Amino acid sequence: METTERSSTPFPNLPPVIESDDREYHDTGVPSTVAIAGHPLHPLSVVFPIAFLAGALGSDFGYWLTHDFFWAKASLWLIGLGLLGGVLAALIGISDFLQIERVRKRSAGWAHLILNVVLLVLSAVNFILRLGNPESAILPWGLLISLVVGTLTSASGWFGAELSYRHKIGVVGPGSRRYP
Repeated sequence: METTERSSTPFPNLPPVIESDDREYHDTGVPSTVAIAGHPLHPLSVVFPIAFLAGALGSDFGYWLTHDFFWAKASLWLIGLGLLGGVLAALIGISDFLQIERVRKRSAGWAHLILNVVLLVLSAVNFILRLGNPESAILPWGLLISLVVGTLTSASGWFGAELSYRHKIGVVGPGSRRYP
């Protein structure tokens, strides 16, 4: 289903959810601003924060089912580690956002940025609520916040993948940081 006059891109164009552009589809892509040997670090840096925050959701459910203090303590640590890793990933990601024009010109870039800021704020709130007494904050608010964080992480990941795979941002190649 094409909604624009471009027809050679094999993807739909459904702004602001999915934006396709023939120029991006056919160009070499845009390298990341934070990379080692051309390999972008942002996709690498998000793996652990995502895993930690997803694990916190699982341990919150574990606490809900068992009321075992182990799960409350595990959630506190997982949220704390997810928050620290998320801040590191955000610093790397904001470098690409600020320095690569193509990211800022796409709604996926803005959605990815905004969702990640919301994720970090919610994770910080969730962590602070649990400090001192990890058990007291889990039901219902901690579990609810963890569920929202898990859902928003999936949405943010979708938009991040749009940037990498559809718009060729953060790829290894000779591309320009300017819009094609």
